[in-house]
Amino acid sequence: MHPYQQFPARAFWRASVAEPSIEAIGDVWQPKFTIDQDSALITAGSCFAARIGRALLDHGMNWYDAELPPPGLTAQERNARHYREFSFRTGNIYTAAALKQWIFWAFARSEASAEFWVEDLRYYDPCRPAVEPDGYGSLDEMLEARNRTFRAIRDAVANASCFIITLGLTEAWIHRTSRTVYPVCPGTIRGLFDPAAHEFHNYSFGEIHRDLADTIELLHENNPELRILLTVSPVPLTATASGDHALVANAYTKSTLRAVAGQLVREHDQVDYFPSYELITGQPFRSSFYKANLREVSEEGVDFVIRHLMTALQAGPDCAEPTRVPPREPGGDECDDAILDYYSPR
Repeated sequence: MHPYQQFPARAFWRASVAEPSIEAIGDVWQPKFTIDQDSALITAGSCFAARIGRALLDHGMNWYDAELPPPGLTAQERNARHYREFSFRTGNIYTAAALKQWIFWAFARSEASAEFWVEDLRYYDPCRPAVEPDGYGSLDEMLEARNRTFRAIRDAVANASCFIITLGLTEAWIHRTSRTVYPVCPGTIRGLFDPAAHEFHNYSFGEIHRDLADTIELLHENNPELRILLTVSPVPLTATASGDHALVANAYTKSTLRAVAGQLVREHDQVDYFPSYELITGQPFRSSFYKANLREVSEEGVDFVIRHLMTALQAGPDCAEPTRVPPREPGGDECDDAILDYYSPR
């Protein structure tokens, strides 16, 4: 008698991954806490997070938008100004360091950057250069827009039941003196790249863990009941400045983010992880949820992820029954641990 004889089918690769059809794969997530249609959900993170927020709305969930667009904008103008992408208008937040930066600035835990970029007499915010495509008429206008976002962050955190954070990258560009973290390399969307002022940094496990742990602590100081659901974006990096091949750099990025998320789940009762990354990149899906460029996730892929999320939430926390069926005979796999497949359900 040993523990593997009591494990459910979801614990075995063959029974839960290799043999079922894609649509039959299930029970990939057992939530730690309850999230229902009355729970106010806020979202932030990479571009995949923006699609998650819209999908939650489509499924009748209470996605909370704390920074509504001003009246009079057309739908095209709202989209161009990045309203209703996330629960506050930060634009994409790719790294844990940038997330910490926004949260700490919003709650006055650290001083916000005073940097600005000017092009054609228009002012741009280096920390979200794509959010206002035509820029601002003055520095005061730019700073007031940022303050509105700070207020929206505080409002969202105070009123939310759950904060869904999608982690995207480990690579970032930083100002050498102020240590401001940029969402993209200066000079790509806006601004000018200056090697004397800007440096590349690829965050380690320890640094990412520290930044997320600090962020979680501050969030809970301001809303002790806030639950946090971490995900990792399945969208690969577009380019790497690490010197590695893009395939290798992407593996480092996603595996490190996934490892940090797992560690934080172990350390915090109010933190959970939803496997959107695994549901898109896992072996049984054979990249079928990516578009031709092997980066963008198709609408079918987003729907697949949301379907798993909604199914698990409707079932509730820790709902799986560890039913057993007679084991199969061992096969020809030569890995030492292949013997464990003997104890898998049919």
